[in-house]
Amino acid sequence: QLQLVESGGGLVQPGGSLRVSCATSGFTLDFYAIGWFRQAPGKEREGVSCIRGTEGRTYYADSVKGRFTISRDNAKNTVYLQMNSLKPEDTAVYYCAARRYGCSLSRADFGSWGQGTQVTVSS
Repeated sequence: QLQLVESGGGLVQPGGSLRVSCATSGFTLDFYAIGWFRQAPGKEREGVSCIRGTEGRTYYADSVKGRFTISRDNAKNTVYLQMNSLKPEDTAVYYCAARRYGCSLSRADFGSWGQGTQVTVSS
């Protein structure tokens, strides 16, 4: 059974940094793509970043490109999202999700989800 658990969210000032983690179990991380999504109040869940399970190729939404970095540690079965230069509009619940094949930033392409972690960017 695929399980994903997010952690590391919190309150950070604009311009600050935060790293959220996605601990996985029940599957081999090498063979899955892991995506990070976020959902702000009253808005649709949107894709933020994705990392492929094989060669580790990464993908980013334009809104976070150059500020966020996705990475993984296969030995720890964990995927990270390092977020720098945070803005108030980055405030959302951040979710990680897994899919068996290649990367996607579309919510509909992922079937296994974590419970989310809240990230609030405010002074």
